[in-house]
Amino acid sequence: MGYWKSTVVPKFKKIFEKNNTKKIGAAEACKSFDEAKEEYTKEFEEKKTDLQTKVIEIYEASATEIKELVKGPKDASLKKNATGVTKFLEELSKIEFPGSKPVHEACSKFGPTLVQGPVFFVFEKVSTFIVVEEKETKDKDVVAEEKKEEVVAESEVKAAVEEVAAPVEPPKDC
Repeated sequence: MGYWKSTVVPKFKKIFEKNNTKKIGAAEACKSFDEAKEEYTKEFEEKKTDLQTKVIEIYEASATEIKELVKGPKDASLKKNATGVTKFLEELSKIEFPGSKPVHEACSKFGPTLVQGPVFFVFEKVSTFIVVEEKETKDKDVVAEEKKEEVVAESEVKAAVEEVAAPVEPPKDC
């Protein structure tokens, strides 16, 4: 019993204390971010037009997993793609996207799963640019598809008219 108390139990305590301090640090980072959310939102609204092209470039250059996470954040995907999320947030902090720098720092220290609230907040702001761009491309695709359907319909009508208008030869038996 002396071996357990002197050797094993202290090692377990160290393991659990490290994990606990990490969670406490992440909780503090989330709390400070929550207090500054309004400020980040105001800054976002002010810089919206300047950031749009830069954000779309970063988004297009990112992996499909990150694109899906930005469109619809999910806890499991966040954990699976932790390195990609951190890299994406790093790129956003380089262009001074509001709130991305403290979130990137927190992700680097504690991991994105422990600071998922702030991560999802930044992703939500990024997704406002993405949704607008996708709607435009979808609208263009729908218009192009409708034009193709019209051309096909017109060619079918012309073929039918030509078939009906073709001269009918009387039978030679008469």
